[in-house]
Amino acid sequence: MVAKLVAILIVGVLAGALLGPVLAQNCGCNAGLCCSQYGYCGTGNDYCGTGCQAGPCYSSPSGGGGGGSGVSVADVVTTNFFNGIRNQADASCAGKNFYTRRAFLDALKSYPQFGQGGSKDDSKREIAAFFAHVTDIVKLIFGSHVTLKHEILVCADFCYIEEIDGPSKDYCDEGNKQYPCVRGKGYYGRGPIQISWNYNYGPAGKSIGFDGLWLMMQLCHSRQPFGFG
Repeated sequence: MVAKLVAILIVGVLAGALLGPVLAQNCGCNAGLCCSQYGYCGTGNDYCGTGCQAGPCYSSPSGGGGGGSGVSVADVVTTNFFNGIRNQADASCAGKNFYTRRAFLDALKSYPQFGQGGSKDDSKREIAAFFAHVTDIVKLIFGSHVTLKHEILVCADFCYIEEIDGPSKDYCDEGNKQYPCVRGKGYYGRGPIQISWNYNYGPAGKSIGFDGLWLMMQLCHSRQPFGFG
């Protein structure tokens, strides 16, 4: 699963026998990269752990139908819960009033398996891990301007809509022929999980049925509730 929950997002919701490197068909990832449950390419537990769809997953790739825990995500992610996170952001944060619970719940309609696998406790852990991933998981160490050494940047307390100094950075993998870069367009971090790189933008756009995600995020994010979708 991709973008709208990410885009989740992502994602800390994300062991077993390590499979040999294979091409991640569902995401179009290069060999050696995992296709996460949200459809992004990468390595590590977020990509190759729980829900991994293809590539060198830590366990067998998931294949459809969930366990159906019966948990209502909306009942877990209440208005008070969501706003309790968002309200921690400074008034100057661009994302303070951009990310909304409504947008999150709307995005869930495209990902009905989110928070539904395993037991009720498993579902709650998945939901909690998702919000831990898209919010403040390393702010105490690095301060407000949080970055990770991976392809994804953390959006502390839903503060950021775009990566700090993103336009100055090159996230174009020219070797990726399935999702070639568009000249003059930046594939830097945007959204609650700060999606970056052309090989992630491509599957994310495909997931929401729009082959121009960078354009939508550049032109529309300030006008419509696209925080999670």
